[in-house]
Amino acid sequence: MAPAGRAECMKKLAALIRSHDAELARLEAIAMGMPVSRFFFGKIAAAKFDHFAETWPYIQGQASVTTPGHIHMTMRQPYGVAAVIIPWNAPVHFFATKVAPALITGNTVVVKSSEKAPLSTALLGKLSLQAGFPPGVLNILSGHGQPSGRCLSRHMDVRVLSFTGSSRTGKLIQEEAAKSNLKKCILELGGKSPAIVFEDANLAKAVEQTQNSIQINSGQACIANSRIYVQKSIAPQFVEAFKKRFAQVKMGDPLDKETNHGPQADRIQYDTVTRYIEEGKRTEGATLALGGNGMLESSKGFFVEPTIFLDAPKTSKIMKEEIFGPVVVINTFETEDEVIGKANDSEFGLYAAVYTTNINRAMRIAKALESGYVGINCTSPLSGWDLPFGGYKGSGQGREGLLCSMDNFLETKSVIIQLDE
Repeated sequence: MAPAGRAECMKKLAALIRSHDAELARLEAIAMGMPVSRFFFGKIAAAKFDHFAETWPYIQGQASVTTPGHIHMTMRQPYGVAAVIIPWNAPVHFFATKVAPALITGNTVVVKSSEKAPLSTALLGKLSLQAGFPPGVLNILSGHGQPSGRCLSRHMDVRVLSFTGSSRTGKLIQEEAAKSNLKKCILELGGKSPAIVFEDANLAKAVEQTQNSIQINSGQACIANSRIYVQKSIAPQFVEAFKKRFAQVKMGDPLDKETNHGPQADRIQYDTVTRYIEEGKRTEGATLALGGNGMLESSKGFFVEPTIFLDAPKTSKIMKEEIFGPVVVINTFETEDEVIGKANDSEFGLYAAVYTTNINRAMRIAKALESGYVGINCTSPLSGWDLPFGGYKGSGQGREGLLCSMDNFLETKSVIIQLDE
């Protein structure tokens, strides 16, 4: 199809996503427990399909006549078959983030949804048929990483693969890609995101935003600020205010519009989070300040209480490893250099935040943090759509965003033309 034809299908899909927003929210709640009150991904997904539908005129190469007797040019061409593997914690969002730029650039796409949350992606597949995508252009399968994800990672016809998920799985995908056809991999992986709060910060704002960050999706977000470093002089006030807000969440049926804190996605995720909590309770030096309990027996669901640990050692598992639940560690610091070292003492580097009214300090720290994204006086999930998003170190490779995602799905070819004089 000509790119304008692709754009027409994508515009129709955007409209269908908007009209089915409530159904997508219900399916996410049923599949993995996201409260319908916190579902905003349908609007985001529709906006992304609308945006990329308008970007096809910018798929252009460049030309040069600087060499006498020659014309040089580049072509930007689709890879062919693109594989997209999306996680269970926000499938509608990741579907649009990856599929829209892959399609507008002329690739065919195979999407693998997670076995934990396949329902909304299945509906998006049904809507894509209604939007008029030709057969074979957009293909959706659901299944476990083995064999479904491994098959896509190894497949010799797949030339580019975009994955969001755990660092462990990302490494396996890259290994399989290297062993097969060295396909290009875009990997957005895990996080252990730090937030730094200085004594001159707006305390109420810092408390509200950092608490919201770790509570989103019951902590099941790679960008959640699960490590918070507070300057020692204001630590008591910060902790008390944070505890008060975190304790007020409303747990319950995710289909209830009054619920803002749902369960963990399944028994496996529940057991993982509660195992980390028990590890934290046994950690010498760490103090349990709030929560610390799984609520399976009392709630008959995979609910985990909002949990706060204080002063956990930097080498402890709850400080080093991604828990992916409503569990936060609040530690203290005294100097700028000290907290930069603590924040960077991680193999993750996805999202970091700093709260201070000193703009010089804020920019020094933003430059020093080993993170692909830094918020100043704000934190996740806030992001700039026109900015690249991705991680340092074990948090991945490659970037996604409105202005850079198309590059992930386009090859660049150089052509030299020698002229007869």
